[in-house]
Amino acid sequence: MNSFENLGLSKTVLNAISELGFEQPTAIQEKAIPLLLEAQTDFVGLAQTGTGKTAAYGLPLIELIDPYENTPQALILSPTRELGIQIGEDLKLFSKNIFNLKLVNVYGGANIDEQIRKIKRGAQIIVATPGRLLDLIKRKAINLSELEYLVLDEADEMLNMGFKDDIDEILADTPNTKLTWLFSATMPKEVRQISKNYMSNPQEVTIGKANTSNANISHQYYMLNNRDRYNVLKRVVDFYPDIYGIVFCRTRKETQEVAELLMKDGYNADALHGDLTQVQRDRVMRNFKNKSLQLLIATDVAARGIDVDNLSHVIHYNLPDELEFYTHRSGRTARAGNKGISIALITPREERKVKELARKLKTNFDKTEIPVGKKVCERQLFSFMDKVKQVNIDEEEIAPFIEEINTQLDGIDKESLIKRFVSLEFNRFWEYYKNSPDLNIKANQNDRRDTEYRRPKNSSDDRLFINIGKKDGIDVPKLLNIIHKQCNVRGKDVGRIDLKGVFSFFEVNKKFTDEIIKGFAGSTVCGRKVRIEISNEMPSNNSGRRDSGRSKRRFDRSDRPNGGNNNKKPFSKDNRKKGPRRESRYNKYKPQS
Repeated sequence: MNSFENLGLSKTVLNAISELGFEQPTAIQEKAIPLLLEAQTDFVGLAQTGTGKTAAYGLPLIELIDPYENTPQALILSPTRELGIQIGEDLKLFSKNIFNLKLVNVYGGANIDEQIRKIKRGAQIIVATPGRLLDLIKRKAINLSELEYLVLDEADEMLNMGFKDDIDEILADTPNTKLTWLFSATMPKEVRQISKNYMSNPQEVTIGKANTSNANISHQYYMLNNRDRYNVLKRVVDFYPDIYGIVFCRTRKETQEVAELLMKDGYNADALHGDLTQVQRDRVMRNFKNKSLQLLIATDVAARGIDVDNLSHVIHYNLPDELEFYTHRSGRTARAGNKGISIALITPREERKVKELARKLKTNFDKTEIPVGKKVCERQLFSFMDKVKQVNIDEEEIAPFIEEINTQLDGIDKESLIKRFVSLEFNRFWEYYKNSPDLNIKANQNDRRDTEYRRPKNSSDDRLFINIGKKDGIDVPKLLNIIHKQCNVRGKDVGRIDLKGVFSFFEVNKKFTDEIIKGFAGSTVCGRKVRIEISNEMPSNNSGRRDSGRSKRRFDRSDRPNGGNNNKKPFSKDNRKKGPRRESRYNKYKPQS
C-alpha cells in the first residue's frame, strides 16, 4: 500500500497527520490527493461513508491555500452543522503547523453576529451549511468573489435534505474560474446533474462499486410484531453488553420518545434531532464521543455529522424509505477499517424491503433470532466474568482493606463465594428476564393469513374506515398527521394502519373513537368530504387483495377521488405504527449500564 509520504504532501502537513496517528492512506485518499494537488481540474469523488473523504479533499486544500491572503479562498458546503463542525475540527488539526491559516465555521443555531465578526477578521477557508451561508450572502457579510475552490461534501445528502435550490443560488454567486470538488457516498441522478451543470470535464474517482455496502459491515434483521418493537430494541441492547452505537428513528418525535423510554429504563442513552438547541446538541455529541452515552437515538439528518471510528452497532428502529439513507446509516459503523453490525427491526411485511436492499447493495442480510431471556442473561453473565478477569488490581491502594475483607468473608468457601459474587450481577437480569416472553414470530405467524394480523375478539381497539387512501397521495405519516390535526389524537395512540387505493383502515383505542368521528365530522380532506365509521372487517394481510372476511359491500364513487380517475402517484407504501410500548415497569430490576 502507498504511504502519505508518496502522495505529494508537504513535510509540515505530514508531521501534523503523523501526530494524529495517520499511517496509511485509504483508497479514496490515495487516488484523490495527488490528483487534487497537481491537476487544476474539477473533481468527483465517490466513496462509501467512513472512508476518509474529509482528509481526501482537506489535505490538498490546505496545501493549496495561501495563508497570507485573508479573503475566502475555499468554501466547503456541508448538509448539517454537526458535519460542518467535524470538518472544521479535522482541517484545523491537519493545518495546525501552518502559520496564519484561518478557518471559520458558519451554521444555523449559533450567533450570526459572532460568525460575521470572525469572517471580517479574515479567513481563507469557510465551512458552511447552505441556509446560513445564503443568509450571510444576502446580508453582504461574506465576499466569495475571489473563491478558488468549492467543495460539496456529502452532496447526495444535501439534495436529499432539499438543498438543491440553495446550492444553485450559492453556486451562482461564486466565480466561474473556481474549481469544484464534489464528494458523495452515492451518485443519484440529481448529483450527476449538478456535476453536468456546474463542473467542466471533472476527473472522477470511484472507490468500490456503485450501491455496494462496506464489506466490514454485517447486515442483520430481526422479524417482530410491530407492538414489540421497543421491547426487541431493549432485548438486542441487553444481548450486546458492550454496545456502542446509534439507533436511527424516522421522526424527531419518535426519536425523543424512544430515547426517553430508554433513559427511564436505566440505559445510558440520549436523543439527537433537529428540535434541540445547538447547546443541547453539542452536549449530547460530547457525551456520546467520550462514551458517557452508550446509545445515541438519532434522526437521519442529525446523525450526518457523527464521525466516530469505533461504533459497534447501528440499529434501524425503522427502515428508511431510500437506499441512500440506509447506506449512510449503516456506514456510521465499520469505519477506519473496523468491523460493525447493522441491525434492522422489521415486521413480516417489510421483509421484501430487506430483500430489495440486499439486491441493490449486493450483500447478504442475515435473518437473526431475537434472543430469549435466558440467552440474554447468559451473555451478560459471561461479559461480567470477562471484565472480572481483565480488571486492573491496584495492590497498593487495596492493601489496607484486605485484612478486614478476609475477616468478613471468613467461613465462606471458594465455591459459595463465586456463586454469591456472580449472583450480584446475574440476579438483576434474571429477575426481569426469567418470565419474559419469546418475541420471535413463529413459523405460522409469518403466514399472511394467520390471525397475528387480526384484532383479537376482545380487543380494546376499534377499527375505523376512512374514505381517503393512496390515490389521494396519502401515506402513513400523512394520515397520522391528518388525524392529529383534526382530532388531537397523537400518532402513538393509533395502532395498525391499512392503506388502500381510495380508502384506508386504522385502529385506535375505543376511548378515542367518538373523539375521532366527531373531529372529522363535516371536514374535507384532499378535496372531498371525509366519511369515517367503525368497521367490523378484518385487516388485510395482502395489499393486493380484499381484506380477509370482508363483506360484499361496494363503495360508492364518492369514496373515490375525482370519481375514481385520480392519477396521483402514491407516496410511501410504509405502514408502520408509531409509539413503542414498554415491556414492563422494571426500573427496580434493570441494571445500570
